[in-house]
Amino acid sequence: MFRTILMLVFWAAALPIAALLGFPWTYLTKDISFLYRASMWSAFTGVRIAGVKVRTLGLEKIDPARTYIFMSNHISNLDPPVTLPLIPRRTSVMVKKGLFKVPILRQIMLIGSLVPVDRGNREAGISAVRDALRAIEQGLNMTIYVEGKRSFDGKLLPFKKGPFYLAQECNVPVVPITISGTEEVMPKARFAIRPGTVTVEFHDPIEPADFGERNNLMAKVRAAINSGLPAELRE
Repeated sequence: MFRTILMLVFWAAALPIAALLGFPWTYLTKDISFLYRASMWSAFTGVRIAGVKVRTLGLEKIDPARTYIFMSNHISNLDPPVTLPLIPRRTSVMVKKGLFKVPILRQIMLIGSLVPVDRGNREAGISAVRDALRAIEQGLNMTIYVEGKRSFDGKLLPFKKGPFYLAQECNVPVVPITISGTEEVMPKARFAIRPGTVTVEFHDPIEPADFGERNNLMAKVRAAINSGLPAELRE
């Protein structure tokens, strides 16, 4: 619990600095770079303060000059601050639509090309795919937690179809990511973080020429993510 409090205190201290320096600069220049780097550093540093060590596998397979769609499993609130700072170059993500109702935050997220998503609305889901496509066309990576919500036990849930429509539409490589360990460090129903090691495995990129039909691509991504899970959590 003590380390968790330290992490939250650190984030609470970093947020005003980011707001005072990063928000005005981003708003005036329309350049998200400074705020993005500061956010990624703060996220990853906070996780380390909480006693979480991050082990990375396969990152050398990723060409920083290329644009990718990263598709990951999702088992904990710690997944984004652990994973996103590892992505080469800037990545867009899908965020809850409700956050876009906050005036200043809305402008910052739009400048950052973040994608609003309403999980319970099919038409909104189609709109999110279109927004994600525009972000990718700008040269940004896209990171998607393909189950759409966190798994209680660490086993894979059914995948959402939208990310695979997006992949076929934008024609860029897909990189499956397996996160393991956050289900022990910070399970879905627990607030406190337990010190431990988290593994983030980047699998071989799946090139557009190898996608096949949408269901075939979904099966390939699922098999890759599943292969990186601990044996007791695999399908």
